[in-house]
Amino acid sequence: MSDLVPLRRPAAPAAPSAPSAGAARKVFVHTFGCQMNESDSDRMVEALAGRDWSRTPHPEDADLILLNTCSVREKAEQKLLSALGRYREHKARRGSLIAVGGCVAQQEKDRLLKRVPYVDFVFGPDHVGRLPELVERAGRRERFAETGWMDSEEYVFPRADAEAVRGRASAFVTAMKGCDNVCSFCIVPRTRGREVSRAYSEVVAEVASLAGVGVREVTLIGQNVNSYRGGCTFSSLLRRVAAVPGVERVRFTTSHPHDLSDELVEAFRDEPRVMPHFHLPVQSGSDAVLRRMRRDYGVAEYLERHRKLREARPGIAITTDFIVGFPGETDADFEASLRLLAEARFENSFSFVFSPRPHTGAALHLGSAPEWMEVPREVALERLERLQSLQREIAVAALAGQVGREVEVLVESPSEGGGHFGRSPENRVVHLETHGRDLPPGSLVRGRVVRSGHSSLSAELSA
Repeated sequence: MSDLVPLRRPAAPAAPSAPSAGAARKVFVHTFGCQMNESDSDRMVEALAGRDWSRTPHPEDADLILLNTCSVREKAEQKLLSALGRYREHKARRGSLIAVGGCVAQQEKDRLLKRVPYVDFVFGPDHVGRLPELVERAGRRERFAETGWMDSEEYVFPRADAEAVRGRASAFVTAMKGCDNVCSFCIVPRTRGREVSRAYSEVVAEVASLAGVGVREVTLIGQNVNSYRGGCTFSSLLRRVAAVPGVERVRFTTSHPHDLSDELVEAFRDEPRVMPHFHLPVQSGSDAVLRRMRRDYGVAEYLERHRKLREARPGIAITTDFIVGFPGETDADFEASLRLLAEARFENSFSFVFSPRPHTGAALHLGSAPEWMEVPREVALERLERLQSLQREIAVAALAGQVGREVEVLVESPSEGGGHFGRSPENRVVHLETHGRDLPPGSLVRGRVVRSGHSSLSAELSA
């Protein structure tokens, strides 16, 4: 589950209890946030499966309710508390254990146990692989927070269980974790720790095991994945993964512009299995704002790297992130972001109003000087709407330009209304009409685009 649930007035909680020995035990997972959290949630379930746990989509059936949290945006704690309020009822009725993991857990630590007395244990991202042990401790009525960092030399990356993804077209593979950048708006270095890269041999071996059960597309993930240093460069890792038999598509996310090397650009030019899609967060179109954000590039430098990508891989879809209303952002600063968007014509962008995160540079400087003055929320929201409106126009035009073209589609699943759901190499959603023909997940087919919408394409299966 990834949707939020409304807060309801809960009944009094029951004391935690472990399911009876030998009984089938069920775990429900509520995942907030990014692809790293989605991957971590899968690893949690796979670790528990080795102790006879199975996943359930229904919290009311669960012996263990896991909340895997994200703290990148504001109100993360409130969203967590809202979800916990609902799950407290299931604890009272069934005696389920409730655990909180992820970035809010790492941020709040044992303070969360004091604030929410019916949470049984809290654990940080470094302890995902120890989850079965933590569950057993909680089953003995121990309340605790496990949020210490592991030394880089001791950290073991949880490995995906290939059998758990049999039948899927695509899968995430963790290449690294953590971030050594100290962007003034970002809490990730405090909640995910310093950068640790996984040995390339482990990454390639995991990809090979996934390809062996039919996975055709892998996405290498990390908080700052293109700073990878696991025994080879990141571009070399991409080429090694692309060479694995059975792998047809390779993607990655998320990147920092300062790690977009010429060697990585060449990988897009030379390796057809590296897909023509790059998420390259810019955050702002103003050099002054970028300096306060502690981003070590200017707009001109960013656009030069953007140009190199487009030249190396014509037709590449480049997406980005924007923060509006950053402290001290003037009307001129914001207009610069609009100009950047209009010039770069990003395929899509994830845009947000600035929210101060605990212990970050921006939060500490907020209001301390004229250039750090808070932007009124109504102004920030109006700016966000203007930026998103322009982005919608650009995205719609980009999709409309695909009508009449033939595209390759990786089939992910049947669609509810008939046909199939899949994605193009550029990561565009494609609704494929197959006229009754059944296509298993992982099929690579071609279709002619007949319609475009605000966020997807419709195509007819080619003969």
